[in-house]
Formats: sequence, C-alpha cells, structure tokens
Amino acid sequence: MRYFNLHTHSYSNQADVVELVNQYPQEFTDAIPNYSIGIHPWFIVEDRIESDLAIIESKLKDSSCLAVGECGLDKRIEVPFELQQTVFERQLLLAEQYQKPVVIHCVAAFQELIAIKKRLKISVPFLIHGFSKNEQVAKELLANGCYISFGKYLLRMPQLESVFCAMPNDQFFLETDTDEQTIQEVYDLAAQYKGLSVAQIQELVNANFRKVFGSEQITK
Repeated sequence: MRYFNLHTHSYSNQADVVELVNQYPQEFTDAIPNYSIGIHPWFIVEDRIESDLAIIESKLKDSSCLAVGECGLDKRIEVPFELQQTVFERQLLLAEQYQKPVVIHCVAAFQELIAIKKRLKISVPFLIHGFSKNEQVAKELLANGCYISFGKYLLRMPQLESVFCAMPNDQFFLETDTDEQTIQEVYDLAAQYKGLSVAQIQELVNANFRKVFGSEQITK
C-alpha cells in the first residue's frame, strides 16, 4: 500500500508515494503526474488575475489536475481582503463547474470561509490544508462538510494530538506542504496518535482519497 500526500510543493517521485503537487499558473509544468493548481492569496497580482484564471480553467480539463488550489483567505497579509475574497470565489466557481475539490489555505478567516461556501452553494469538497487550530475550529469545519489535512504542525505542535485523535477517520488527510520531513514521518506520528498501524492509516487515507477524488484507487 502506498502513501498519499495531499499537499506538497515539490515532486519527489518516490515509488511508494502518490503526491498532489501544488502548482501556480505562471509556473506550470506538465512533468508532474498529479497536481492542483490555483492562485494563492499571497501571490495575487491584480493585472494577472484574468490570465491566471484562464490557465487554471484550461488545466482543470486535464485528468492529471485533481484539484483547484491551493487558494483561500489570509487576514495576516497585506493583500486587500476584499480582493482575496473575489479571487477565491472565482476559483470556487471554477471548481464547482469542473467538479474538482479545493485545497484551501486559510488564516484567521474560517468564519468567512464557511460563509462563502454556504452563499455560493459550493458542493465540491473543501480540503483545509496545514491545519493547526483547536478542536472547536475543527468541529465547525467538519460540521460544514470540510476535510482537514495535517502535516508539519502535527509534527511540531504536541497540542494537536487531541485535535487529531478526535478527527473522524473519514474526514482527514496527511501532507508535508513545504516541510523537509517526509510523508512517512507524518504517517508514523498519525498512527501513533490514533493507536493504529501505519497500514491502517494508509487504508483510511486511501478510502478518503477515493471518496473525494472519485478514483477507484490511487495511481501514479
């Protein structure tokens, strides 16, 4: 059984790992077998939004493109929040049109995220990557149909153990993001926290993958 890495910025091409590699529109390469593509709120360039969205839409027709993102909302950056919302909503509408899940970056804007999901009536899965918040935030996201992905913060923040242990087995993913530690290390700790074997964690993540991405099995 293989490992699935929900979100990484570098393709490692390991035989036992399937990676959903983050791509940006202006830096796109077709050398990556499974990818997501989106406009990150940190990297919104106003005079490039239309061309970026056009690239995203063209790639959403590619079977190797598994998701939109990462995209989202971040209240701790200088990019105007209203602009972030506009760009995020346009990507959500593309995701809905092409029925692709969305890998989401969200900082200090979870209420707004949920409100947008409801207002636009988005039905495709929201995948909250790099989760580092408390159980209350997790419960609200889960109640609104989101999936939660854990990675570097699970390794660095012992207080996340209780949050992860309370996570329903059918609503979580694991990732590395930009971290130097391996996806195997994340799975090892996840297994330890859940009191399961690594193989059992792999089975759970594989099942969640099939449910979210509509694939019978993870393939290279």
